[in-house]
Amino acid sequence: MQYPLYVRRDHNDTLYASFPDFPGADATGASLAELERNALEAVERMYDRSEQVIPAPTADTSELRTLEMDDGEGIWVFVDINLARVTSKSVNLQFSLLESLLRRVDAAAKDRHMTRSAFMTLAAVHELAKR
Repeated sequence: MQYPLYVRRDHNDTLYASFPDFPGADATGASLAELERNALEAVERMYDRSEQVIPAPTADTSELRTLEMDDGEGIWVFVDINLARVTSKSVNLQFSLLESLLRRVDAAAKDRHMTRSAFMTLAAVHELAKR
């Protein structure tokens, strides 16, 4: 699947990149090819054999440009992440919510630079911790 990656270059010509869909899976590289390899490895390390939900890619470029990470100093590239190489212990879940509640969830997730799934997972963990 093609995931967006925001790429910036520092004053030493090193490339730095961040995924909006994989917070914390940042990468560096001397070339774009090396950066893409390192980004793939970062995602694999973060998600392989974990219980984290693997998010769907953000494909709307207008939505990407509104993210805080897009400081106008970098470019968006799309990196192919082969999820077949990542073994997640998470399960897909489908349930219904009031539309107004879903809008509030999405707004809160966006404010925290998280996916909807990650936000809902944290909410469930929070509620279970209170027991």
